[in-house]
Amino acid sequence: MSLNVVILAAGKGTRMKSVLPKVMQPLAGQPLLRHVVKTAQRLRAASTLVVYGHGGDDVRRAFAADELLWAEQAEQKGTGHAVQMALPQLPVEGLTLILYGDVPLTQVGTLQQLIDAVGDGNCMGLITLEMDNPTGYGRIVRNAHGEVIRIVEQKDATADELALREINTGIFCVPNTWLHRWLPQLQNNNAQGEYYLTDIIAMAAADGVAIATVQPAFSWEVDGINDKLQLAALERVHQRVQAEALMRAGVTVIDPARLDIRGHVTHGMDVHIEPNVIFEGRVQLGSNVRIGANCQLKDCSIGDNVIIKPNSLIDEATVGAGAEIGPFARLRPGTVLGENVHVGNFVETKKAVIGEGSKANHLAYLGDANIGSGVNIGAGTITCNYDGVNKHQTSIGDDAFIGTNNSLVAPVTIGKGATTGAGSTISKNVPDDMLAVARAKQVTIDGWSRPEKK
Repeated sequence: MSLNVVILAAGKGTRMKSVLPKVMQPLAGQPLLRHVVKTAQRLRAASTLVVYGHGGDDVRRAFAADELLWAEQAEQKGTGHAVQMALPQLPVEGLTLILYGDVPLTQVGTLQQLIDAVGDGNCMGLITLEMDNPTGYGRIVRNAHGEVIRIVEQKDATADELALREINTGIFCVPNTWLHRWLPQLQNNNAQGEYYLTDIIAMAAADGVAIATVQPAFSWEVDGINDKLQLAALERVHQRVQAEALMRAGVTVIDPARLDIRGHVTHGMDVHIEPNVIFEGRVQLGSNVRIGANCQLKDCSIGDNVIIKPNSLIDEATVGAGAEIGPFARLRPGTVLGENVHVGNFVETKKAVIGEGSKANHLAYLGDANIGSGVNIGAGTITCNYDGVNKHQTSIGDDAFIGTNNSLVAPVTIGKGATTGAGSTISKNVPDDMLAVARAKQVTIDGWSRPEKK
């Protein structure tokens, strides 16, 4: 049967104490709702509908590129009311999986078990969880045969019902034909004055519809987020799960508690990661890559046998095999390093293509530059690529030697095998194999003395 996903995401999240809607709070660098939308995509849902409310314009704008349906819940009158808002856009046939925008880490495998349990639509299903302390959660009530007959909310429960330890997670999978029948029948005669989605359980039992239950492999799969403490706790769970997946795949992670993955990482064999490394976006690591402490890598490709020394930043760059980066290096977007390139401490590159074996070992800025192979860039050298209005290109030929403290005023070309003297400001092209020296004449002043303190 075709699968529809409804994500309830209308809550304000008052306890977050933030101007951001709750479902826009970041986990692993992405909004909570993004994680749930990705889960729906991995389930190959025929449609995904988001029920929005507080901050709705911001939420819709953030997901404008996604193929989503939207339904507004202008007044928050409970979970049943929220799904009622989605009902006009749900077909009569198929199944609907109901998820929550503030429950970001439910595993696809667990949800697939739930969908499979419902099967061809002869029953409905829900995810439940056994808890040692179920305070605050709706309880699952079963009959003498162990069949689910209803769910009672904490505020409406009797003393015997409060003693039950199996709780409702709120994640349901229901044949659409039954949703269209049951949702219009919901009443709000309860302690909260809300329309509870959980009331459809009693309706299912009354109609003789079987109710299947599935338990998640991990309790954190169904954890919701209401405040920053819970957000931080689930962030660490998510990061630990990702770190463990890397280690099972052969990556050496020195301290899994100090690794953050805010995107997707692919890797070769024998990768070694020191503490406090952050990956963002799509990061590709070759084999035998070593990443030092406190590095941040974003949307980049790293070749085999690369060493990235501590405190280096790599952003939208490509690093060739055998390169050495850092410490304290910054590769900005558009940087492409050839094989065996050295970019050392306090070197910054931007839109720089640097050829095989070239070196800029310390204290340099290389922007809008095309640098050949075997080039040596002296300490303190910069490409003066910006004239206040436009950016200009610096080209350096193979085997050139750029002296210490050079200012290369773009647009300028340094020829193959050329040399520039230390302390030079090079504003004109230098032919191949020539030496260029551009310094003011040194003057020694006789009889000069330093000022003295008064």
